[in-house]
Amino acid sequence: MIRFIPNILTFTRLVLTVVFLVMILCSPGVENKSVFLTVAFVLFVIAGLTDIIDGKVARKYNVTSKFGRIMDPLVDKVLVCGAFVSLAIIGEPILFNLNEPLLNLIHWSVAAIVIGRDAYVTILRHVAERQGIDFGAVLSGKLKMFLHLFAIGTVTVKMAHVPTALWGSWFTAVTFVIMLILTLISGLTYQIRWQRCKSLGKT
Repeated sequence: MIRFIPNILTFTRLVLTVVFLVMILCSPGVENKSVFLTVAFVLFVIAGLTDIIDGKVARKYNVTSKFGRIMDPLVDKVLVCGAFVSLAIIGEPILFNLNEPLLNLIHWSVAAIVIGRDAYVTILRHVAERQGIDFGAVLSGKLKMFLHLFAIGTVTVKMAHVPTALWGSWFTAVTFVIMLILTLISGLTYQIRWQRCKSLGKT
């Protein structure tokens, strides 16, 4: 039974992710937005916890599976990329008194950078692993993932409780800037790593 727990948690995270994204998309038309988004945030946190738990269980009991190796990173990408696209669709986060066209540009640029980085690194990883090169996650990638989740959580809380507060806009803006910088650094780190492998003749 233990060997099925990581896969069950991964599937649970996928369900929670879909529910969370639907709630974000529906939030503009909800009457009691604060409670609605607080529930969405709780589901988001639970989804993040399942990601931590399923990895620990799989490693502790050595019950990794092909399903888990494929679905675990895929669900992470659905959660992160789906969240930033959903936020861009509904026009969040609202920052300071910026006009709508500028906010739309910011929202979709953030989504494009996050998706572009993940797509590029995923392609590099598949090519490298097909050629027998270990291309697992590095520290910058793990920090990037944490900041992506932190940024999504920050926006959700801002929408729910401090939608117009100036300090909320500043906190969110600074979080996004740090997240984007680390996202680009992380992508560059993988590119340098790939170039180093090629220069050493390992490809």
